[in-house]
Amino acid sequence: MNIESLWQQTVTFITGLDDQPVLQAGVSLFLLLIAAFTLGRLARFLTLHAVKLLSRRPSLHWLTDFLHNKVFHRLAQMTPSLVVQFSLGLIPVLSDNSKHVIGNIALGFTILFMVLALGALLNALLDIYARTEHARTRSIKGYVQLAKMILYIFGAIIIVATLIDRSPLLLLSGLGAMSAVILLVYKDTLLSFVASVQLTSNDMLRVGDWIEMPQVGADGDVVDITLHTVKIQNFDKTIVSIPTWRLMSESFKNWRGMQQSGGRRIKRALNIDASGVRFLDEQEQLRLTQVHLLSGYVSSKQAELKAWNAAQGEVAELSANQRRMTNLGTFRAYALAYLNAHPDIQPNMTCMVRQMEATAEGVPLEIYCFTRTTAWAEYERIQGDIFDYLLAVLPEFGLSVYQKPSGADLRGGLVAVTAHS
Repeated sequence: MNIESLWQQTVTFITGLDDQPVLQAGVSLFLLLIAAFTLGRLARFLTLHAVKLLSRRPSLHWLTDFLHNKVFHRLAQMTPSLVVQFSLGLIPVLSDNSKHVIGNIALGFTILFMVLALGALLNALLDIYARTEHARTRSIKGYVQLAKMILYIFGAIIIVATLIDRSPLLLLSGLGAMSAVILLVYKDTLLSFVASVQLTSNDMLRVGDWIEMPQVGADGDVVDITLHTVKIQNFDKTIVSIPTWRLMSESFKNWRGMQQSGGRRIKRALNIDASGVRFLDEQEQLRLTQVHLLSGYVSSKQAELKAWNAAQGEVAELSANQRRMTNLGTFRAYALAYLNAHPDIQPNMTCMVRQMEATAEGVPLEIYCFTRTTAWAEYERIQGDIFDYLLAVLPEFGLSVYQKPSGADLRGGLVAVTAHS
């Protein structure tokens, strides 16, 4: 049985129901819906098959994003409603009111799938943009989400207006009277949108930035920037979602500048035991001239001090009347020379060893420099190696680190006193 004979039998069956118009209209409408859905499936198959073939070309690889976001799938879903809209005239037994109602319903479905197709198109464009270089510095996800929100709101208004057969302007005028309620309901959305625009336009935040915001428990990398929230993956792999507007109303620290500079700061002090600070005698000075990093410093310092002392004339041989080298000052010079010669320390950034104000816990000697790398694990290794070495070399200068007495120290002292008594 071919299609032509099947069509003739269908027409004969329908015309045979002339004395039952309701049944005839129902059968005709049912057959129209079957034809519409069949054409819809056919249109979907042909469209997707053609697009898949075209997407294999390198110049049309962007079609893959359209397929992934179901842009053509949504467009093909418009076919059944369009067929119903333009084929209602072929069913003469339907009343004008019935045609009008069914036509409005079909038009509503057409608008619905058109809105969904436009939303899918925005998603596809966002995916395409995410692969560009600009996406690293400018996130448009918030703008796309806002556009989709506006699109869905207006789409819903038009669909409702179509179904109730009223002008969309009538519904929009009603929304104008509800503007105060809308502003209240969407307050966070509006605040977040303004904050998102400011963050993006001022380049204050990018995906991949390491930010720190202790008041919300955030300390990690930015993984997503949306209209309403910014997602932070902390270093313990937990996720913190921060409302976008809070990033503008409150302060946060962005470590991007450090990462782009190519150096990460080391700022840590050694608390030197003040009781070990003293002058160096000639034997110790002679021994320190054999230290490669100190040979030039010791010679120049000795000449400087000798000239200064000679300029004082005949004075008593007291330390208070003369300038002499100290073990702490010499160690400070050695630590600076060691940092300047270290292969992992950034030579183009500030590097110094400074003595801070003495406290009850000793004399702080602060190491201030920058590593050549900003990677966390490598940075910690370099910092640890530097302080391991400096702590180990302190006895060479007759110095030691201040350390509070522990319970074992106190017990040992008590035992010694008891035994002596």
